[in-house]
Amino acid sequence: MATSDVGVPLPPFRPPASSVLALDFQQLKTKLLGYLKAEDVGRIEAAYHFAANAHAGQFRISGEPYVTHPVAVASLVADWRLDPQALIAALLHDVMEDTHITKAEIAERFGKVAAELVDGLSKLDKIEFRSQEEAQAENFRKMLLAMASDLRVILIKLADRLHNMRTLDHVRAAKRRRIASETLEIYAPIANRLGLNDLYRELQELAFRNKYPLRYAVLAKAIRAARGNRREVVGRIRHSIEERLPQWGISAEVQGREKHLYGIYRKMVEKHLSFSQVLDIYGFRVIVRDVPSCYLALGALHALFKPVPGKFKDYLSIPKANGYQSLHTTLIGPFGMPVEVQVRTREMHHIAESGVASHWLYKEDEKTLTELQQRTHSWLQSLLELQSTSGEATEFLEHVKIDLFPGEVYVFSPKGTIFSMPKGSTPVDFAYAVHTDIGNRCVACRINGDLMPLRSELRNGDQIEIITAAHANPNPAWLSYARTGKARSQIRHFMKNAQQDESVALGERLLNQALRPHGLTLGQVSTFAWDRFLRDRGVRYKKEIFADLGLGKRLPAIVARRLAEVQDLESGRPDVIKPKPAGAITIRGSEGIAVQLARCCRPIPGDPIIGTLRKGQGLEVHTHDCPNVAKLRGDRGRWVDVDWERGSDERLFDVAIRVLSRNSRGVLARVASAIAEEDCNIQSVSMDSEQGTYTALHFILQVRDRMHLAKVMRSVRRQSDVVRIGRVKGDGRVG
Repeated sequence: MATSDVGVPLPPFRPPASSVLALDFQQLKTKLLGYLKAEDVGRIEAAYHFAANAHAGQFRISGEPYVTHPVAVASLVADWRLDPQALIAALLHDVMEDTHITKAEIAERFGKVAAELVDGLSKLDKIEFRSQEEAQAENFRKMLLAMASDLRVILIKLADRLHNMRTLDHVRAAKRRRIASETLEIYAPIANRLGLNDLYRELQELAFRNKYPLRYAVLAKAIRAARGNRREVVGRIRHSIEERLPQWGISAEVQGREKHLYGIYRKMVEKHLSFSQVLDIYGFRVIVRDVPSCYLALGALHALFKPVPGKFKDYLSIPKANGYQSLHTTLIGPFGMPVEVQVRTREMHHIAESGVASHWLYKEDEKTLTELQQRTHSWLQSLLELQSTSGEATEFLEHVKIDLFPGEVYVFSPKGTIFSMPKGSTPVDFAYAVHTDIGNRCVACRINGDLMPLRSELRNGDQIEIITAAHANPNPAWLSYARTGKARSQIRHFMKNAQQDESVALGERLLNQALRPHGLTLGQVSTFAWDRFLRDRGVRYKKEIFADLGLGKRLPAIVARRLAEVQDLESGRPDVIKPKPAGAITIRGSEGIAVQLARCCRPIPGDPIIGTLRKGQGLEVHTHDCPNVAKLRGDRGRWVDVDWERGSDERLFDVAIRVLSRNSRGVLARVASAIAEEDCNIQSVSMDSEQGTYTALHFILQVRDRMHLAKVMRSVRRQSDVVRIGRVKGDGRVG
């Protein structure tokens, strides 16, 4: 018997009887002959021998020959009745990764389709990554994108993960926990999203057992004890249901079921319950002939036992995203014990247990399967869209994880179209779910006819109307409440593109300024100098250098010096050039992401300013006397001279002032009125009392420039109650 990391014996995990391992190829062959042609089974047997030869001399940690693993995976895939190419790929899924066999050899022997499947299943071991997390993310990205083009890739991968989880006892404890966490975060949710309910539950149970062995053991013991105590009550409930349904003219199959340990554990954690407080451990499935019988059976059950208010869910009329359909209700049985009952048809039961694998397993209900395939296809296409807008693999994986979150709410468009959204979704998520352009142009929303904030959380049954504007753009603040992967990736994609364009423009200006001391301008740098510079740094385009300069990832002075040196070598000019003044970079203050006005000192047009280069964030502009940049004065490479562009646009700039006034009635109204008279907007105001006699008023104002601020301050100073007024400096001082 296996033990936990703290020496507690673990109860053996017993997989469902329908999924007993077939480690011997003859058992697999018998299974295959039950649904494949003899010639196809012959090709699969050839793949088995090919895999056995390729893995000869390799052993699993348990000591078994390695080939037992791909045979077990193929056996699990055969349970779904997948086609010969999938079974060949299951047998060969590790040969490219662990042996000398190439994709070309597989394609030559077993066909291009099987080779593509094996390639999609192989890890990217030949590429060097900066971290384990990045490598894992890139492997998932490759697998999910291969899955988007062929669903059999993920089915084989899930079978591979299931067998690895079933045989995890021989792996060291730390690795067991890591693999279990990965299974809970990625593989089990994917199985759920594809409707593979049996696989989903087993992966969760195995992951729970290996990640939290002590908790698993304690909970398993408690379940065994509860099973004995409640056996009589559960039997009475089942007998009552089986008696009542025929009285209503309903022919049904009643199945009893016990909630899985991980489901009970998660409920205890999420609702802060002890085990004794989790009452609905047992449930029943009622499988009937057709949809009308589902609703009739529901009425019979509600007449038999009282239903719990608010615990009824109709997934028949609105199926889950993975195709799941059932009626759910919770009843109060004898002695007040709550019991969950699911009512569904036989076809719905097939899909509830097998999901997309029903495409291969059952073909009698083509209409239902087609709808499920369409939903799955839409999700797979969304993965491709996420990939196109996600920069790094870790970002892509983050977006996929968000969309695999199981909770759902169902909302409606103004035309009555139903949208399934993750719990916690907002109108921004809904806008992007309708169309990317709707999301990008979103400015406001109506929920059930009322104007509501875009951060409002959507609820079941809400009707959402999105209000758009032609020139609107995504707001970076949306990332703080956007929930879906599509919304978050599209917002980030827009921000990156906007930042890229602005950073390139800023980088050109920074480099032009840095070249002046070398007697050059950007237009005078030769193609030879650029080609040499780019080649030495492994960069393809000048735009990449400009963007890095604008984002502070490279120092303009160093780039300029290197370009000048190469230019000198080409032209034969002397190394020593008479320095010329670099000049200042002019800014408008409205450039956007690449140029940021520092919040510490809030510079406005007319202030003497200086710019600091912050890595990855571009140019940050401060006032000359800001204490936060004083320490950078000695590092010439970190700051640049900046000046305001003359004739700037009419943008308003935030500035902080402090007004000390006598504590008299109406003083705030009078000061605010004086500010408004000078065509100045008050962004925010706060106040505090000083010794009861005076009041300090703190304003954030929006002004055009320094002259506008001076007019506002003169107007406020004329108020009789005002004792002192001043602008708040970067360190909080008033001057």
